[in-house]
Amino acid sequence: MVSSDLDHLIVGIDDLDRGIAEIERRIGVRAVPGGVHPGRGTRNAILSLGQDRYLEIMAPDAAQARLTWYLKLPTLREPHLLGWAMHTSDIEGLATRARSSGLAIDDPASGSRTRPDGKTLRWKAFTLKDDRGGLLPFFIEWHPESVHPSVDAPGGCMLRRFLIRSPERKKLARECTALGIEVAVETALTPSLFAVIEGPAGRTELTSP
Repeated sequence: MVSSDLDHLIVGIDDLDRGIAEIERRIGVRAVPGGVHPGRGTRNAILSLGQDRYLEIMAPDAAQARLTWYLKLPTLREPHLLGWAMHTSDIEGLATRARSSGLAIDDPASGSRTRPDGKTLRWKAFTLKDDRGGLLPFFIEWHPESVHPSVDAPGGCMLRRFLIRSPERKKLARECTALGIEVAVETALTPSLFAVIEGPAGRTELTSP
């Protein structure tokens, strides 16, 4: 079961063109460039995973001076899951809920990204100060005038399975419940994210690096 509130998965690789080609080889759909993250040192490509859900392939942007997030990117020769996002229609209310549950968060902040076609996407988001190494999501509320990336990105793929693996399953499950996150949490020796995506060319499994 995949929660309907899951907004997108972030797949990292050291080279965007190779990441696009590899994902296309595995599932049969070619992601389109989505733009850059100014000041973050990254650029991305997008493909739809169905209604209100998409896959973001992220890689370093050589045109920017330095990489300031997802610092593992230059080491990833193959695509790996780096993180994920949940969408909400009330980012401030969810932030209040997180704080009242004893979870430390960064305050909701506005963000934007301009696509190669000139359209600018806008949102508000917040992150947990401790996201358990990327196992827990960040939270995003899309601006009502922004088209969700899943709407006009290349389609034909579906997210068939998504779960979290952790040696601290019970603790992680409690935090998910506090945040209203519906996600399967399994016990494992090594913490990781796991997803199965299906497309015209077949299925592929993606995991944390």
